Amino acid sequence: MFTDADAAALYDLLNPWDPIRCPSDAFYDEFVMAAEAVLDVGCGTGSMLHQARELGHHGRLTGLDPDLAALDRARRRSDIEWIAGVAADMTWDREFDLAIMASNAFQCFIGDEELSKSLAAIRRALRDGGRFVFETRNPQARAWEEWNPSNATEVVDGNGRRLRVSHQVESVVADVVTFTETTSDHDGAVLRVDRASLRFLDVPKLGAFLGEAGFEIEAQYGDWHHEPVSDASRSIVTIARRV
Repeated sequence: MFTDADAAALYDLLNPWDPIRCPSDAFYDEFVMAAEAVLDVGCGTGSMLHQARELGHHGRLTGLDPDLAALDRARRRSDIEWIAGVAADMTWDREFDLAIMASNAFQCFIGDEELSKSLAAIRRALRDGGRFVFETRNPQARAWEEWNPSNATEVVDGNGRRLRVSHQVESVVADVVTFTETTSDHDGAVLRVDRASLRFLDVPKLGAFLGEAGFEIEAQYGDWHHEPVSDASRSIVTIARRV
C-alpha cells in the first residue's frame, strides 16, 4: 500500500522548502516575512508557512488546500490556521496583505470559469493594495517535453523504501497538459498512479485574466533573479496588486 499520507510525505522529501539552496523559496520568503497577514493558496504540506514561523513571523498565517493528507502534515504546527478547500470558495473579505501561490500551484486552475472565480476570491481576500505573488511555467519553454520515464527520480523515503517517481504526458490540448505520475518500488512494481492536468498560460493571457479580476501587474520576471521574461525563460513570476 502507498497511501495518501505516504504521498504527502514523499512530496516533502522531494520538495523540501530550503531558501538557502532554492532561489524560488528565498524569493517567496522575502514577501512573506514582510507581510502582516499572509494567505498561502495551495499550501500543500505547509512548508512555506512553517518556515515563516521558524524565522519569527508573528502575524497571521493561513494555509488553504483541498488535499486532506497534505493538510494533516501541515497541521503539525498548530500556530498556523489551516483550511481545507479551494480558492474559488473562499469568502474572506479584505483580511490579508499578501496572497501566495508557490510551486506552480496556479497552473491547477484549468477552466476559464474556475480561474476567474479563484482570482476574484483571492482579490476579495486581499486588503486594498494587497499583493498576489505566484509563478507559472512559461509555455514557450515546453517543460512537459521533459516529463517522461527517462527523467525519473529515485529516492529512499522515511520508511526506508527505495522508490522511483516518473512522469508520462498523456495529452497536450491547447494550453492544458495532462500527465501521470507513477510511483514504483525498487523492483518496478507500481505502487501508485496519479493523474493531473496543468494549464500553461502565456504572459498576455495571464495579464488578461488578472486585469479582468481587478489586479494590476506590478512586476513580472522570467526567473528568481528579476530577469525579464523571454521565450527562453522557464518561469513567469508575477507580482500583482489589488486595485
